[in-house]
Amino acid sequence: MSLNVKDYIRTIADFPHEGILFRDVTTLFADARGFRIAIDQLLAPYAGARIDKVVGLEARGFILGGAVAHQLSTGFVPIRKKGKLPGAVISQAYQLEYGEAVVEVHDDALKPGERVLIVDDLLATGGTAAAGITLCERLGAKVVGCAFVIDLPDLGGRRLLEGLGHEVHALTAFDGD
Repeated sequence: MSLNVKDYIRTIADFPHEGILFRDVTTLFADARGFRIAIDQLLAPYAGARIDKVVGLEARGFILGGAVAHQLSTGFVPIRKKGKLPGAVISQAYQLEYGEAVVEVHDDALKPGERVLIVDDLLATGGTAAAGITLCERLGAKVVGCAFVIDLPDLGGRRLLEGLGHEVHALTAFDGD
């Protein structure tokens, strides 16, 4: 039997709150075959495209993005939570379900005209990814795609990012079951 990415993802009920079905990718990361399948599938649509940098969103996007950047032989740029990067940064606030968060990137991490691929494990409401896109664009980079392992379509992130004019690639989706 051939396994796909979804087969490696564990669901944990009632985490972090009661009524939530948490999609845990650490089981995917821990399996060598599953991890390789995920990385290969994340970068497949971009094979042959010019990508100057892979941008990973904190924190699981660092794991995936680093591996994708390695496979594409390009650099990696982390977008981190506020206060985690040394040196000069630019910041972008975005809305959470209850409140606001801020992400940052070094102000010299991307050059105008560089083509970037944004990578993360999960696309939910799209707020973090949209903030990451905004940071890249503020530095003059062109976002050529956004790649995720999991899409939660009921939460609207894909619609948000596509509405902003960005291509979304997700390996699997979980409906709000």
